[in-house]
Amino acid sequence: MPMQTESKLIKSFPPYVFAKVNYEMMAARRRGVDVVYFGMGNPDGPTPQAVRDKMIEVMANKKTHGYSTSKGIPGLHKAIAKWYERRYYVPIDPATESVVTIGSKEGLSHLGLAILNRGDKVMAPNPTYPIHHYGVIIAGGQLVPIPLETDPDKFIKFLEKTWKTSRPKPKVLILNFPHNPTTATVEPGFFEAVVDWAKRRQVVVVHDLAYADIVFDGYKAPSFLAVKGAKDVGVEFFTLSKSYNMAGWRIGFCVGNPKIVASLARIKSYLDYGIFTPMQVAAITALNSPESEVVARTKIYEERIHLMVDGLNKMGWPVTMPKATMYIWAPIPPKFKKMSSLDFSMMLLKEAAVAVSPGTGFGTAGEGFVRFALVENKDRIRQSIRNMKKVIAG
Repeated sequence: MPMQTESKLIKSFPPYVFAKVNYEMMAARRRGVDVVYFGMGNPDGPTPQAVRDKMIEVMANKKTHGYSTSKGIPGLHKAIAKWYERRYYVPIDPATESVVTIGSKEGLSHLGLAILNRGDKVMAPNPTYPIHHYGVIIAGGQLVPIPLETDPDKFIKFLEKTWKTSRPKPKVLILNFPHNPTTATVEPGFFEAVVDWAKRRQVVVVHDLAYADIVFDGYKAPSFLAVKGAKDVGVEFFTLSKSYNMAGWRIGFCVGNPKIVASLARIKSYLDYGIFTPMQVAAITALNSPESEVVARTKIYEERIHLMVDGLNKMGWPVTMPKATMYIWAPIPPKFKKMSSLDFSMMLLKEAAVAVSPGTGFGTAGEGFVRFALVENKDRIRQSIRNMKKVIAG
């Protein structure tokens, strides 16, 4: 009998479609092709100098080189609480209502293990960021895909219908606004309706606020926790990856309902020893930095997106300007409608030397779309527009 090298769980996972595009992109680059990359939402700007300086300063103290704590250092919890109070007028108890995570992706995945029993049902929009789906599957839960809807009345009707017809009843609802990959946004009234419904049905709400700061043209992304009673039913995740160009640092946090936070903190205590202390201290510097610095970083994305939207529309590829995120969610152009999102992405890579993410990687409802992550500078964006125009308008 051969050795068992894969679990039934890992065997059940479908091929990671993003990996296919990335593999072909790397192969093209090895051949000398200058591929413009809009795949992963990996910020291209440097982490702020003050944050880097603080980490170096703290690293000089050899006492900071040992194990940290999986829940996070007290100073960072206090900074998180002040950040929420300053931003959203939401009081957070640093001791009981916050836990530091190794980026939001780690926190979201481990939260499933902390609060779900095998077979529990979880509702999440389709399409969505993959961990919102696969975190449920990894934890042994059953995913119940629901339509992505931003109108609160329509969304609550979807929730109620799903809840009433499900056996067993869904126990968790996962949301993410501003939304990755579609860039969809909501107003505070949306979360008010969700909190009211979740209370009536005793459903836990998990909100991923990763793109809180990447907003344009006067739009302000609301916090789920800013709604009265939100802490009674749920938690919110935030990551420093996008707002502070700290993607590789892997620092995020979960705040809200103290019982849910405690469950996440408890399972993390079995799984990790926490983030390197100098990085956590540097994260305090980031959270305490002037709002103007975050706005300046957002302005870079806004200029890039305006440039790309204008370029795509002019070549006959109709897209709309998003209100938030670093992405463009683009329907496959009419000329190529019969192609799958993966085939279209591969064609764009081969014929235009432009790499994008196929929509099907975000769920079945993502078929027919591709996602651009604007992580290249404006000169590279102009280059990609020239390349794509030959294919799309040719």
